[in-house]
Amino acid sequence: MGTIMSVELSIFLTGTFAAAYVTGLAGFAFGMVAAAIWLHTLTPVQTTALIVAYAFLVQGYAVWKLRNNLNMSRLMPFIAGSAIGIPAGVVVLKWASPSDLRIAVGSLLIAFSLYNFARPILPVVKGERSIIDGVVGISNGILGGATGLGGILPTIWCGFRGWTKDEQRAVFQPTAVATFLMTILWLGGAGTLTADVGRLFVVGLPALIVGTWLGWKSYGRLDEAGFRKVVLVLLLVSGVTLVAV
Repeated sequence: MGTIMSVELSIFLTGTFAAAYVTGLAGFAFGMVAAAIWLHTLTPVQTTALIVAYAFLVQGYAVWKLRNNLNMSRLMPFIAGSAIGIPAGVVVLKWASPSDLRIAVGSLLIAFSLYNFARPILPVVKGERSIIDGVVGISNGILGGATGLGGILPTIWCGFRGWTKDEQRAVFQPTAVATFLMTILWLGGAGTLTADVGRLFVVGLPALIVGTWLGWKSYGRLDEAGFRKVVLVLLLVSGVTLVAV
């Protein structure tokens, strides 16, 4: 029993470190990388709760750095939509089977990485699109509540909006932080934040800190092309592993 527990703990810490490292390196994808590893040993409920808690810490620092670029009128449709979608996502989480959730997350990882490898030229959606932004927010809330992957859909959608890098980051990262915070509150109200989740959170903090620090150090040594390839390869491998196992 002790050996099994130590193996499970090692898998959890490895996933925490890898997710923090990739997030420090790339600025996103904590939930996707963590889920690809954690779902082999943790339940979907534990995985979602830990993703939102850790990603809230990691992304919260990024939002503080971006505070001068925040545009609340642009942010509100995404945040309000996420608030609407999160309760539905929490309900999905309660009924999801571990195997189905692993396949769904793995498929998302594969699609996301292959899409970015291809880098197709896509039309730019300019002007006011508050209704569509809100729909993206609702979908983001559902996905965030069910899997902890809040922020992925706004990240992709912002790429269509013709905004600069700073403008995009000042939308999808605050949206992610708001989604994580609201999901934490919903999960807590639903009794999902158990003592086991709290213990895992504390145990994993050193791996989170070290992984984030090393990720930022590695980011400084990579050129743009190398940076992009490393991140996408990691995401693709994680997705294939989840779907295949």
